[in-house]
Amino acid sequence: MSFPVRPDALAFRELEVLVRNLGEELATFRSRAQAAEARLKAIGARGGDGHPEERVAQLEEENRRLRARVDGAAERTRKMLQRVRFLRQQHAGDAK
Repeated sequence: MSFPVRPDALAFRELEVLVRNLGEELATFRSRAQAAEARLKAIGARGGDGHPEERVAQLEEENRRLRARVDGAAERTRKMLQRVRFLRQQHAGDAK
């Protein structure tokens, strides 16, 4: 003879499972948040002041300066190549 299961007991078991799963998820999220905080602190310790937004701005400014230097060097290289071509043309013309 089986006893009928009370509806409130079933609901309680479902609630118990949901709370357990929620607790496990919360522990996972907490662990991930702590790991992210530790990484951020490590980046701050390596990179200086610990403010990533400021560091990104500094790196972007440095990148702009370096690009300007590279562009300037490329322009000077083009001009030097034009001079070399001109001198070769003159030299070839004098040799005839």
